[in-house]
Amino acid sequence: MSWLDRQSFLGADSKRRLAEFTVGLVGLGGGNSHVAQQLAHAGIGNFVLADVDRISPTNLNRLIGGKWWHVLMRTAKIVIMKRMILAINPKARIEVHRKQWQVVGDAFRRCDIIVGGVDNVRGKDELDAFCRRFLIPYVDQGMDVHKLAGGQGHLVAGQVVLSEPGSPCLRCLGIVTDEALVEESRNYGAAGGRPQVVWSNGVLASLAVGLVVQMVTTWCRRARPGAYLAYDGNSGLVTEAERFRRCSGTTCTHHPQVAVGDMSFDIRNFIARGKSGERPRFRRIEWLIGPVRRWSVGSLI
Repeated sequence: MSWLDRQSFLGADSKRRLAEFTVGLVGLGGGNSHVAQQLAHAGIGNFVLADVDRISPTNLNRLIGGKWWHVLMRTAKIVIMKRMILAINPKARIEVHRKQWQVVGDAFRRCDIIVGGVDNVRGKDELDAFCRRFLIPYVDQGMDVHKLAGGQGHLVAGQVVLSEPGSPCLRCLGIVTDEALVEESRNYGAAGGRPQVVWSNGVLASLAVGLVVQMVTTWCRRARPGAYLAYDGNSGLVTEAERFRRCSGTTCTHHPQVAVGDMSFDIRNFIARGKSGERPRFRRIEWLIGPVRRWSVGSLI
């Protein structure tokens, strides 16, 4: 009996597809540590990991695989994740980079899908732009805690978004805004760590993993490109965001189709232009749009 037999409903060829698929994980904190563990259990065969940080005591409330021994040894998060994945699936092929992901963009260009575990708006914007250029589906996770009025406690809320060509981007959906970027830049270094708890990270990560598996296998056909799943941690409900329903089917104006597939795109130039206030310029390379295709639900079923 194979270790993946109980998920054979994913499709007759799902084991091979999962083993051949490459997932990039940017940031290996609370959310993506769940994602790494679950994808390994699901049978994903190839990983590209990027994170510069070492584990710290404050990570232990949410970092899957993290132990006090790792804190004492100041172990890098990518080392913890690699060991965890291999302990689940010794045949997994794992490429690790203890660097900013922008420096190793060529490695992430080879991924079939990228899952972001970054907690800042600038990072989300850069990842979305990078993935749009190279026709790579991007799954973004976000979580926050809001104090309720009248001393009624706190609201734990979050979202998981699948951004891909043909669907609304993070800017279309209001997750990335110029105002948020300016505010984040103004408060950089002063805001401190954002609240995070293991159970809400786990819910969001499971939703992200479900979207990844849908991209690989034939178990469920999505009604339309992209997704925006909103999570209310207080009620335990997950719903499709109304903003996504309104935006779905409209043309994204932030990432023009003439720029999709632009092999001259360099994320480091995009970052530099963003810091200078200059809008990124796109080369018109229309000949790439037609023949270039990434993995998608439509191409797999």
